[in-house]
Amino acid sequence: MAAKYKILIMGASYGSLLATKLLMAGHTAKLVCLPAEVELINKEGAIVRMPVRGQEGLVEVNSRTLPGSLTAEGPDTIDPADYDLVALAMQEPQYRSAGVRELLDKVARSKKPCMSIMNMPPLPYLARIPGLDIAGLRDCFTDASVWDSFDPACMTLCSPDPQAFRPPEDPVNVLQVRLATNFKAARFDSEAHTGILRQLESDIDAARFATPKGAIELPVKLKVHDSIFVPLAKWSMLIAGNYRCVQKDGMRPIKDAVHTDLEATRSVYDWVKALCVSLGAAERDLVPFEKYANAALSLVTPSSAARALANGAPYIERVDRLVQSIARQKGLRNEVLDETVVHVDGWVEANRKKAAAR
Repeated sequence: MAAKYKILIMGASYGSLLATKLLMAGHTAKLVCLPAEVELINKEGAIVRMPVRGQEGLVEVNSRTLPGSLTAEGPDTIDPADYDLVALAMQEPQYRSAGVRELLDKVARSKKPCMSIMNMPPLPYLARIPGLDIAGLRDCFTDASVWDSFDPACMTLCSPDPQAFRPPEDPVNVLQVRLATNFKAARFDSEAHTGILRQLESDIDAARFATPKGAIELPVKLKVHDSIFVPLAKWSMLIAGNYRCVQKDGMRPIKDAVHTDLEATRSVYDWVKALCVSLGAAERDLVPFEKYANAALSLVTPSSAARALANGAPYIERVDRLVQSIARQKGLRNEVLDETVVHVDGWVEANRKKAAAR
């Protein structure tokens, strides 16, 4: 009988999607989250709604009905040594906050395998990519020092390709999936650590969800890849779509960012792909533009980064700056990306001035 794992997930929003898939496969998950989320999830479970092919409307999954068990807790009382795997599912700026920062340092010192599902790859993961000047990338992070205790061998990256959001009219334990694609994780350095991911991949793939009409297969699987470059396929999507939602004077949906000028989008998308290839990625590690452009047709709201800036966030994940900085290390630049960085910088600066004036 295959082992059942205990997984610590830092972040209850996006993290509840991963937790739901783990629970369907019989594993145990602990969500680290805010007090209001802790109370509601422990009382009523985490609820995930997702589109499923062949099913009318959205399928609702409540964690309390699944084979595995889910609990939620604040960061202060958790010991990472109690878990087999840690997943990082918060936005990058959140890791410097009180309590979370200390827990992240405990995770690092525990040497437990750690899988990030942030858009912003942690510095220890970037250290696994040959030829990068990691010191030169620190200023792309809200607080790079939170990553200093990690051994790169214990860190991997999982591309957060599924699109999900908290419906504003629903309680904080509800997550709705908009685009039900797969999590794509790179292997760890260690065969033993990678073995945990492969077992989870197999278990999630085999799991079925009980409905009144019989058991059905739910989308959003975990796919484990030998190449450390596979999760970087998200970079082209982020630069061509998500960050280009941010305009000088407002925000636009991802669909519009991609399709208003499709050739300009294709140009920057392929430029980022070429940058990834220059780092060591193979073409097969990356996603063809046509596949992304088609998926973007269903993304009819601004990206999470754009929404955060519009709502006054003084800090967001800066994958745009990270890609720009890595390109500069290679002697490369792109005018579309440079313009995007200027737009995002403008919103961040304005939001910080407003926050300081309060």
